[in-house]
Amino acid sequence: MPDNAPLFLQGGVFFALLLAASVTDIKKRVIPDSICLAIALTGLIAFAPVKLLGMFCALPFLMAAVLCGGMGGGDIKLMAAAGIVLGFQYGIAATVIGLTAMLLFYAVYKAITKACGRECVKAFPLAPFLSIGCMAAYILKIGGFIL
Repeated sequence: MPDNAPLFLQGGVFFALLLAASVTDIKKRVIPDSICLAIALTGLIAFAPVKLLGMFCALPFLMAAVLCGGMGGGDIKLMAAAGIVLGFQYGIAATVIGLTAMLLFYAVYKAITKACGRECVKAFPLAPFLSIGCMAAYILKIGGFIL
């Protein structure tokens, strides 16, 4: 069995759970605690104690929710759980990539709706964009890209 087998197994489970979180957030605007717990447990597949520091990548989301409101607890728990899988550096990278994807999507969406003369939707589910960031960061991680 190749040395990277645990990472590929972890990645497959991680990606499937991120997809489930995204679909649920799109349909119901909620991320179940069970999915967040399963993502955190996925971190045990290729566990290293230092990866527990990855939970702290959710702190900006917690601060935004407390100070500004408008952010759900599911997004915070999702990023804390993903941080356990990714570790701190890649968790921060996932956050930056995911939020950048959200900003780019919203800018294009707003331009199109303005050009069509329609009203913009004010809020979108965040989990799909955070999932894109987490998947990209995981691929960078197993590809050996050093941050």
